[in-house]
Amino acid sequence: MPDMAQGGAGSSERFREACEHAREARKSLFRCFEELIPPGFAEHRRAARRETLLAMRSLLDAAIERVEKRTTN
Repeated sequence: MPDMAQGGAGSSERFREACEHAREARKSLFRCFEELIPPGFAEHRRAARRETLLAMRSLLDAAIERVEKRTTN
């Protein structure tokens, strides 16, 4: 069997098949998780992520203001 590092015939096809298998396995795993998680979870998770991003924005805005005050004085 040729080694992929040596670029044997068919190695790119085997690599493509392995990637496709990994994609399908990932999809299957996420479907399993979706069955375990209550429907409202995703909504609350999105809201929490948004709030986290807004908190980060306020930190960045405050840091920018401090920098601007230093450079204008």
